[in-house]
Amino acid sequence: MYNFEYNRPASLDDALKALSSGEEVKLMAGGQTLIPTLKQRLAQPSKVVDLSGIAELKGITVEGNAVVIGAMTTHATVAASAEVKAKIPALANLAHGIGDPQVRNRGTLGGSISNNDPAADYPAALMALGATVHTNKRQLAAEDFFAGMFTTALEEDEILTKVSFPVPEKAAYAKFAQPASRYALVGVFVAKTSGGVRVAVTGAGEDGVFRVSDFEAALSKNFAASALDGITVPADGLNTDIHGAADYRAHLIGVMAKRAVQAAG
Repeated sequence: MYNFEYNRPASLDDALKALSSGEEVKLMAGGQTLIPTLKQRLAQPSKVVDLSGIAELKGITVEGNAVVIGAMTTHATVAASAEVKAKIPALANLAHGIGDPQVRNRGTLGGSISNNDPAADYPAALMALGATVHTNKRQLAAEDFFAGMFTTALEEDEILTKVSFPVPEKAAYAKFAQPASRYALVGVFVAKTSGGVRVAVTGAGEDGVFRVSDFEAALSKNFAASALDGITVPADGLNTDIHGAADYRAHLIGVMAKRAVQAAG
């Protein structure tokens, strides 16, 4: 690591002051990505602002027909939450399948979606559930928040504070995990809402999370796995790497989507 100043503010206001100090500042949530990046000297910030001491960024509440989760809430907390299990069990199951116990007890919702790893699980849930991302400055629909691989709409002076997840009629997440990392080789989140069905895919796209409109149209007419028979996802724009080729991922999207529909039903 290079030398840097470490700052652990106790309030959002203090964090924003540190962020606007004019130095090269990196925000740290759970540190699951930032710390390895620093150790490999791939980043050289002059200051690291640790958000883990800010109580107002943690916690889970039910507000009307939505589950609201603070940005610094850990995956383990989401997975164990009675509120999440009661209202959106698919989201609790997704959180339970992230990494291993060490990762789940350190990693956070806000850190994950702010990093926007193309194989992360949460982006699929946000897109499929039509979630709203709240920052200290504004509110963003999930479609407007994710802006490509490792890229979001967050500005340099902006901190993510919470995410509001509308409660669906039915939902489920099916993931084909890479065995070593447990990241999604392909993950599909399916949600049936009052406005129709939304299907979001993670792990497969070159630009990160995306929706499958053909699946959504078919499932909105008939919410059954058989409704997806004969519908395929083109391999163009999908990832090819040592874990799987684009056409293999395209096939897995259909398989995982059917499993998600069956689990939701």
